[in-house]
Amino acid sequence: MFGGSDRRSHRPDSSLSVLLDLDGTKIGVGTQYWVKISAWVIEPDEARPHGLRYELTLHDAGNRRILGFDNAHAVKRPGGRFVEQPRAYDHRHLGPKDAGVPYPYVSAGKLVGDFWQAVFKALDELGES
Repeated sequence: MFGGSDRRSHRPDSSLSVLLDLDGTKIGVGTQYWVKISAWVIEPDEARPHGLRYELTLHDAGNRRILGFDNAHAVKRPGGRFVEQPRAYDHRHLGPKDAGVPYPYVSAGKLVGDFWQAVFKALDELGES
C-alpha cells in the first residue's frame, strides 16, 4: 500500500510521518561520530512495496560509514545460486566493509528503533558508551 503500510495488517503506518520529519537530519553522537537520516515517499514497486526510500547511517569523523540501514540497492542473500534472491531492497550494513544483509522491514517506527539500537551497540563497541 502507498505511503509505507504495515504489511502485516495492511493499515497505514502511523510512525511514517515521524521518519519523514527526520529527513535531512544530521545528529552528532559520541565524541566523533554522526548520524544522517534521509527518507521520502516513492511510488510503491516490486523492490519497495511499502512506498518508502530511506538511508539511515552512522559515520565517523572522517565521513566513513560505520553502519547503515537502507534500500538503495538489492543485496544477495547467503546460500549461493540455488537460493532464490530477494526482490525487496531493504537491508542493513553492520560494518564499514559489510556488503549488506537483508533487513525485514515492518514499519518506519521499527526501522528507526532498530537503527538506533544498532547505533548504540556500535558506539559501545567503539568505546563511546
